[in-house]
Amino acid sequence: MYERHFDAIVIGGGIVGASAAYHLNMYGAKTLLVDRADRGRATDAGAGILAPELSLHPQEAWFDFAVEAVAYYPHMVARLNRECGGDTSFTICGMLLVATTDDEAEEVEAARKLILERQQRRGSPLPADLHPVEPCDAKEMFPALGDVRHALYYRNAARVDGRMLSSVLCKAGELRGMQILHGNVESFVLRGDRVTGVVVDDVLYPSGTTVITGGAWSPAMAAQVGCTIPVAPQRGQIAHLELPGVETNQWPIVMGLAGHYLLTWPQSQVVVGATRENGSGFDPNTTVEGIHEVLGQALRLAPGLKRARFNEMKVGLRPVTPDGLPIICEVPGLTGLHMAVGHGPTGLQLGPYSGAIVAKLALNAPHTVDLSAFHISRFDGVDVS
Repeated sequence: MYERHFDAIVIGGGIVGASAAYHLNMYGAKTLLVDRADRGRATDAGAGILAPELSLHPQEAWFDFAVEAVAYYPHMVARLNRECGGDTSFTICGMLLVATTDDEAEEVEAARKLILERQQRRGSPLPADLHPVEPCDAKEMFPALGDVRHALYYRNAARVDGRMLSSVLCKAGELRGMQILHGNVESFVLRGDRVTGVVVDDVLYPSGTTVITGGAWSPAMAAQVGCTIPVAPQRGQIAHLELPGVETNQWPIVMGLAGHYLLTWPQSQVVVGATRENGSGFDPNTTVEGIHEVLGQALRLAPGLKRARFNEMKVGLRPVTPDGLPIICEVPGLTGLHMAVGHGPTGLQLGPYSGAIVAKLALNAPHTVDLSAFHISRFDGVDVS
C-alpha cells in the first residue's frame, strides 16, 4: 500500500529520474518515483559511453559539466555497491578514436589538439591518458577493425548499461524506503503558484516538492502547468550483435569521426550505433534506412563484424534541446516544481549527476555547480519552433 503523502515525487524513471529519486531518498526525503515506462525510453536503449574528454561537443558548458558528471560515477558506484551489491555494469574499458582514410587522419589530429586544449584548461589528463597508437596496436586492441590510418587511445573511458544502473539505483532507494509507482501522472495539484502534488491514475499524491524527469515526454507534462519546454525526441537506432566464441569484454570502445561507435560487453556482445534522427516524433520502431546506416558504418570501421550474429535492434527516443544543453532548474513562475530534462544522446553520461544535482535543487540544499547555462530562461525570446 502506498503512503499518500511524500516529501518528494519524481516523474519519469529513466536514468535521470532514477538518480533523482535515489538521491532525494538518500538526502532524507520520503520519495515516490512515478514511472510510466514508455516504449522507446532512451535509457533502455542507450550505449552508455562515458568519455567526455574525447567529445567534440561545441559547448564549453556541456564539456565542463560532463567531466564533473563522469568523475562522479566511481563515487556513486562504490556507494551503490556498499548499499545493495547490485551490478551497475560500470566498467573502465578505454576508447579508440579511429581514422580510416588520410582525410580522417587529419581530422583526428585536429581533434586531438582540441581535446588537449580543453583538458589543459582543466589541468588534466596526463599525457599518458591520451596518446596516438599505431594502427597495428589499435587492431590488436579491437581485432575486428579494418584499415586504420590513425588512432588515438584514451585509457580512462568507461561504459555503462542504462537499464542495469537504473535498476540498481531503484533497488538501493527501495532498501531505504523509496517507493515506486507504475502509472501515469494525469495532472499537477496547485495551491496558488505552488505545486503541492500530482494525480496518478485518479489518485492524489500530495508532495512537498516535485521533479520532472520525463525525457522526451517532459514537454507534455510541463504543459499542464503552462510551461513550454523546448525538448523534442530524436530517434536513435542501435544494433546488438554477437561474435560467438570471441571474448569481447576487454575490447575498448571504438568511435569513428562520423559519430558512430562500437561498444562491447561480456559474453561476445557487440553494440553498434547509432542513428540521430531529428524529426522522428515518438515513433519507437526500427527502419530499413536506420538498420542500413548503423550496420554500414559498423562494417566500414570493423569489417571483422561481417560474420557476427544479428540479435536485435533497439530504439531510444533521445530528449534533445535546440542548443544541445540540458535544462536543470526550477520551473519558472512556480515553486515546488523542478526539472532535469533534455540530455540528448549523452543522458547516460550526464544523467546520474544531473539527478543528484536536481535533487539538491528540489530540497533547497547547497551545491557548488554553476547551472546558469542550463536554465530554461536561455530560450526566452528565442524561436525554437
